[in-house]
Amino acid sequence: MTVQLTEKAEFKLRGLLRSSNTETNKAIRISVKDGGCNGYEYGLEITSKPQADDLITQQGNVTIYIDAKSAPLLTGVVIDFVEGVMDSGFKFTNPNATDTCGCGKSFKTGDCSSNGVPCS
Repeated sequence: MTVQLTEKAEFKLRGLLRSSNTETNKAIRISVKDGGCNGYEYGLEITSKPQADDLITQQGNVTIYIDAKSAPLLTGVVIDFVEGVMDSGFKFTNPNATDTCGCGKSFKTGDCSSNGVPCS
């Protein structure tokens, strides 16, 4: 499986999907975009339809659409939900990342690609 949700993340996402005002067949779409403090930024959105080339997986009661172009950068990612006094939200632990930003929402791979070798 490309992406894994912790129990807390799955619980939180199920709640978000239930409270969303979109159609009944709702899912989470995960992607990676250029941007953020470190080069790549995670995208997480609620949707009712996958894109044509999305990979589709199920974790518990949560359907996950994974952007096919982002899949190499998301291989092995664990998504957790953390709650704290100063910071709450989804936390991505990415084995492909060689550096992450303090906010935890962006990352860099070594050569700025999905291979994870040092940038030159």
